[in-house]
Amino acid sequence: MLELRHLRTLQALREHGSLASAAQRMHVTPSALSHQLRELEQWLDLSVVSRKSRPLQFSPAGLRLLELADQVIPLVQQTRAELTRIAHGQTGRLLLASECHSCFDWLMPVLNQYRQQFPDVDLDFANGFEPEPHLQLQQGEIDLLITADALPLEGLAYQPVFDYESRLVMSPQHALAQKKEFTAQDVAAQTLIAYPVEPHRLDIIAGFLSLHQLQPQQIRTTELTPMLIQLVASGRGIAALPDWVVKDYEQKGWVLSRRLPTGKPDGLKRTLYAAYRKNDIKKAFIEGFLDQLKLFSKQR
Repeated sequence: MLELRHLRTLQALREHGSLASAAQRMHVTPSALSHQLRELEQWLDLSVVSRKSRPLQFSPAGLRLLELADQVIPLVQQTRAELTRIAHGQTGRLLLASECHSCFDWLMPVLNQYRQQFPDVDLDFANGFEPEPHLQLQQGEIDLLITADALPLEGLAYQPVFDYESRLVMSPQHALAQKKEFTAQDVAAQTLIAYPVEPHRLDIIAGFLSLHQLQPQQIRTTELTPMLIQLVASGRGIAALPDWVVKDYEQKGWVLSRRLPTGKPDGLKRTLYAAYRKNDIKKAFIEGFLDQLKLFSKQR
């Protein structure tokens, strides 16, 4: 029977040119290596090498087996490495979703670092506008969720990424921009420009207006942050965005932002989390992504 050890023996003979040198390289005795060759030649009923020549000369049959060895052994080694990575949780699927629709500016560098560390992971993105993403995570439809809501659902865990302030964003010419102080009623009387998610998941409603038992007069939605900024800048309504998002647009003079009157000195503070299934922390590629987020949090 032709076995991998026979193919490795032929490769060692080609590399070292003699039975003695090849045997030393393979950590066996010359007699054991010679026995392998005889065993192979008896099974083939063909000569594989000429033992009398220095260096060893391969017969046509031996050369053909060397071609096979050069094809098969790398595939075996590659497959073994892949199986090892699977066994240690270094490969798999990571389907990522985000309720933070303006997170990709900071998330992309994290993803690039992650891909270098886990090149065999099938990384993909789910639609962040789907309803009930926490339930999707719980049920295995997605694998990791960037969210500001740490809902106490069975089997889920939350790793804090960073804190941010949700600020009220408006045109510099907006009526609210002219007021030194404004109230929750002033905010509720406006058209809110927001991402297309359920209203109760929006920071300004969940963390501010609902506390006053208020809702916006009207909600207009858009999926794209630049379009949202354009609508606000043109006076079509107001918005609430994380401080890191509005900063660049405010510096350009397109919009201005104000702290929401929550009664707290730091306004409406929120925490961004990475949500995952508790059992998945045993998978190296899930733990690796969470470690990348920890590193980002320390450097931010």
